[in-house]
Amino acid sequence: MREVPWAMMDSSFFSASGPLSDAAEGVLQTAFLYAEDGAWDRAAEVMRDALEGDPEDPYLLCSLGLVERELGMDGIAYERFKQVLATESEDPLLLATVGTAIAAFDDPSAEPALRTAALLAPNHPRTRWMYGAYLSREGMVDKALEELAAAAELDPEDPMIPLEQGVAQAFRGDFESAYLSFARSVELEPRNGWGLVLLGLVALQSGDLEESCPALEEGARVCPDDLEAQLLAALALRATGWKERAFEMLERGRFAAEGSDPGLVEQAEEQIEMGPEAALEFLEESLGPSVFRQRLMERP
Repeated sequence: MREVPWAMMDSSFFSASGPLSDAAEGVLQTAFLYAEDGAWDRAAEVMRDALEGDPEDPYLLCSLGLVERELGMDGIAYERFKQVLATESEDPLLLATVGTAIAAFDDPSAEPALRTAALLAPNHPRTRWMYGAYLSREGMVDKALEELAAAAELDPEDPMIPLEQGVAQAFRGDFESAYLSFARSVELEPRNGWGLVLLGLVALQSGDLEESCPALEEGARVCPDDLEAQLLAALALRATGWKERAFEMLERGRFAAEGSDPGLVEQAEEQIEMGPEAALEFLEESLGPSVFRQRLMERP
């Protein structure tokens, strides 16, 4: 799963047309600390308790929805996000966050929420890149790149912006520019496993296995629970002659696949055992392109 920018949950994230209540701010700060430690259940419990006293607080609803989405409670999270829109808040960062969240459910309400956020706060990079990220996945790549360029001017140090620029450029088929954008994102955030895998995949798309392999391997090591990342790295390593490391990554993939369908691991293992040429063919013609398409479409 793509990493969620958990700064969204921090009370300092929201511009808040009116200031947060002291109670809501304290709850969000506590929940944010739990989330940073991966204690999603505890974060959700704190916010649910707070909502009993203020069931229409849009910041609590939004943050709880993000946590419930992380817990796999997508349906409940979606209802939280819809409740936020029903409050008719004019906080642009809240609108951008909720618009991005409901876009994952193909809800048409996402576009006006994101567009309004960008119009209300044109000088805030987050409203611009979130709108740009939405537009690129809806096929409006030129407009998306305009929004993302504006965001980059406002905050050249935010790694999410070049990452989304790379996504849009890849949709346009400009893999050279996409590579440079993903590389910039990784430069700004070296432990970004999602960005590393995209960097490796776009290099693979351009036929540059030597550039692809180290990025895929590093991405897999940063994200040990990412099954696809482990298998991509294993195939790339086998294709470039690193047999022992390839089987190490394969075993990491087997571990990551515990409790799920092991079929993909078995497919990759078969190709790896057949040798470098078979591993490369499976990587370039099957697993690599399918994972690349899927990850480009996944929303922030």
